[in-house]
Amino acid sequence: MKLLLLHGAPAAGKLTVAKALLRQVPGRLLDNHAAIDLARTMFDFGAPGFWELVRSVRYAALEAGAANGVALVVTTFCYADPDDRPQFAAFEEIMQRNGGELLPVFLRCSREEALKRVGNPDRVERRKMTSATSLSKYLDDYNFTPVPCAGCLTLDTEAQSAEATAHQIVTHFGLGDGSCDVIQSHASSHL
Repeated sequence: MKLLLLHGAPAAGKLTVAKALLRQVPGRLLDNHAAIDLARTMFDFGAPGFWELVRSVRYAALEAGAANGVALVVTTFCYADPDDRPQFAAFEEIMQRNGGELLPVFLRCSREEALKRVGNPDRVERRKMTSATSLSKYLDDYNFTPVPCAGCLTLDTEAQSAEATAHQIVTHFGLGDGSCDVIQSHASSHL
């Protein structure tokens, strides 16, 4: 399995680029907020147990995908250094244990652009951060950087469209060469 890790600050365009990428190549989306939304069914945001459940859901999803022949998973993640190093190490370990490949991409844009994007209707609908004040505090309090991994691709989502950014990722990692088109016969028999 290839795990394409799109990471960056809130409103950097991770989900938008992920969707554009999956229009170009076949794969599965593991949106950061899928695990967060599930955890919200059990806990208030940030309550004791909340982040532990989020992490365990992410890890279980990656393990299940790797064990069942999912060729490409595109996931979104707000990586902040050093706070999220343990989670990144767990992603690496899951990929190594399952013979997978981790493809990290850091997406960034200017603070001004992120503040413009944070109130977009799709963010409201997805229950993402929508307050410019909250975003400013996050940007000031956390160090959103590329993951500590050789070969991490860094792209500016303000400089080009999501489609162009996705195409650059596909080309850089050779995702359009058919390497992610494999569908396991046992997996398709359960559809």
